[in-house]
Amino acid sequence: MARFAAVLLVPLLAAPAVHAASVTNTDPAAVVLVITEGGQRVEVVVDAGASENLCPSGCFMTTPDGDRIGLDGGETIDIIKGSAVVK
Repeated sequence: MARFAAVLLVPLLAAPAVHAASVTNTDPAAVVLVITEGGQRVEVVVDAGASENLCPSGCFMTTPDGDRIGLDGGETIDIIKGSAVVK
């Protein structure tokens, strides 16, 4: 029975990462994104050419150029010249 419970629990723990928003910084320098999720505000640095998974349960993201975008957690976002392009 414990093995059965573990088989059901492991996919549930991994599920939020699958639905996280993916942010890729295409700029030549690192960018700082402000993420507001569940009333908590956090600054996330995304290095040049790097990708980060954010907001598994939805959040607001403030981009380097000041745009504030609501995310559900399944989007793919590219940072291009400081602006976010949501796909």
